[in-house]
Amino acid sequence: MTLSSLLKPERINLNLKAKRKNDALKELIGLIKTGSEADQLLETLLTREDLGSTGIGKGIGIPHCRSLLIDKLEIAVGRSENGIDFNAIDKKPVNLLFLIIAPPQDPGNQYLITLGRIAMVCQELTKKKRIRDPKIPEDFISLVKDIEEKM
Repeated sequence: MTLSSLLKPERINLNLKAKRKNDALKELIGLIKTGSEADQLLETLLTREDLGSTGIGKGIGIPHCRSLLIDKLEIAVGRSENGIDFNAIDKKPVNLLFLIIAPPQDPGNQYLITLGRIAMVCQELTKKKRIRDPKIPEDFISLVKDIEEKM
C-alpha cells in the first residue's frame, strides 16, 4: 500500500480558504462527509486536538481520528497558500494538511501505517520546498507518487 494509491483528486483542495484550525478542519471534513456526520467528525477531531496539536511543524499538519461514521480509511488533503494558525509545535502556520479518519476496527493497522507514510513523504516535501509546486490535485498525487518511488 502506498500513500499515493489512497489519495483521490476529489479529496484534495489545493486552495483552502480557512485561516484558523476549526475552519480548516471543516473544509477538509467536507471533502469526506457533510451534514450532521461532518459536525460529529469535527467534534471528534477537536477532542483529539485538545490532547495535543497535530501540527507537526515545518508547515505540516496531520489531523487524525477514528470514528464509527467511517467504514474504511479516508484521507483528505488541503493546502493553504498563506498558512493556517494550527497551534503547531513550532508555532508556525500550517500550509499543508493531511486529514486521516479511520474506523475503530482497522485491519492491518492501516491508520498508523498511513500516518507514518505521510510523515515520511512530508519530510521530503518540506526538504525540497515542493509543497507549492502542484497546481491541480492530480499533480499533487503524482508528486507524492514520485517521492514514494524514491524512498
